[in-house]
Amino acid sequence: MREYKFLNQHQPQTLVIATLFCYIDAVFGFLGGVVTTSTILALVTIVGLAVGGFGIANEKKWGYAVAVGAAILQVGGLIVVAGISAFGFPLILNLIFEGALVALLLHPESRGYQRIWFK
Repeated sequence: MREYKFLNQHQPQTLVIATLFCYIDAVFGFLGGVVTTSTILALVTIVGLAVGGFGIANEKKWGYAVAVGAAILQVGGLIVVAGISAFGFPLILNLIFEGALVALLLHPESRGYQRIWFK
């Protein structure tokens, strides 16, 4: 029987932290909303982060792709909606954490690990 994981601590530190950020962003997105132009994009982002984090924890290539797409969609939505004010307080804090998630997912160590070990 296949055992699913919520968090895989045997992965590189960048992927473990990215998985946690995916879950945290999904929960806060559900509770407080995601800055996007439509409700459908917000739901896609929230579900994408949650499902992508679960996929990464279980070493699935599709999970990594979904998480990267949702993270980029989240950053893009913030910049499109807020414009230049995304670089002012308090939205800069959102931008920093969302950008950190993208950076963790696209880090060479994360990309290399998923390329070799993910199925």
